[in-house]
Amino acid sequence: MMKFSINRNAFMNELSIIQRAISSKTTIPILTGVKIVLSEEGLSLTGSNGDISIETFLSHEDEKAEMVIEQTGAIVLQARFLGEIIRKLPDTRFSFDLQENNQIHLTSGAADFMINGLDADQYPHLPAIDEAEQLKLPVRVLNKLINETVFAVSAHESRPILTGVHLTIHPEELKAVATDSHRLAQRKIPLGGMAKELDMVIPGKSLIELSRSFTDEEEEVEVSVMENQVLFKTDSMHFYSRLLEGKYPDTDRLIPNEFNTEISFDVPALLAAIERASLFSHEGRNNIVKLVISADDVTLYGNSPEVGNVQEQLVFQEVSGDPLEISFNPDYMKAALKAFGDTAITIKFISPLRPFTLEPKDSDISFVQLITPVRTS
Repeated sequence: MMKFSINRNAFMNELSIIQRAISSKTTIPILTGVKIVLSEEGLSLTGSNGDISIETFLSHEDEKAEMVIEQTGAIVLQARFLGEIIRKLPDTRFSFDLQENNQIHLTSGAADFMINGLDADQYPHLPAIDEAEQLKLPVRVLNKLINETVFAVSAHESRPILTGVHLTIHPEELKAVATDSHRLAQRKIPLGGMAKELDMVIPGKSLIELSRSFTDEEEEVEVSVMENQVLFKTDSMHFYSRLLEGKYPDTDRLIPNEFNTEISFDVPALLAAIERASLFSHEGRNNIVKLVISADDVTLYGNSPEVGNVQEQLVFQEVSGDPLEISFNPDYMKAALKAFGDTAITIKFISPLRPFTLEPKDSDISFVQLITPVRTS
């Protein structure tokens, strides 16, 4: 009938991970619950909202769990309510005893709860995925790939395919691309001939939750794909996401190869200047800043007729090519710069109305971002 005792914090850590996949707005009532399955090996928790499903596993050998298993079994409990109870328990441990009629007797210190549950057999089955390993890479590499691209996905459902990150995997290379049609982020990572060919578009929201769900950057993650589902698998977690249907646009042709003006900056200094200029641009009707480049100096302008204006001469490393005046959305630039981190980049321009690119000065890193400028009258 299921009976065990466990460390409260260890249980709460697992519950907080799977709660990322649970929505209170679901049309399927049982999906507001967490499926709890106890086997001889340990405790498994599952949460799902139909788009993503997360299953975690806590081994009985994990010393932090302090798990004592008396009887195996399974139950579904309302996830948010269970989380509130566990968080407020008086003791560092609690006991969990499944009674008749799918009721749970939960005790901790002097506190004594009876909680109504649902039959675990009623919980939807997780997608069946052929777990033949198709790609294996360190969690920190996947996390970096997500952080460098996912911010550029579209927030609008009018073109659903653009709300995802396009992942293409070849034996030698993993490529991730995201675009909302105003900006683009593309990152390539060499694989050394270890992977099978794959092509998929994963919802940006799924990748954000995946990145937040990893608990150990040093772990390895296996990626497996079947039809409209992808599985990311570590030793302690299975993360399933649906894939977006449709053909992703050919973004390679959007990235220019020839430029008329190039300039290099240290990212932190440029980011700070853009943030200062955007204090004024955010107050105006048009959220725009202007960059003016000449052979001798580079100036950034932010303006709001209602509040005032700012201009700042920028410190740059080197500049070459034609003089240029170009206007752009500072929020797009800030998001792009944050993805590069503390490094140096080269920004390359064609003309005031053509998209410009940002790339690391380190030519060993294949990472390019594209931003469309704003036409000003």
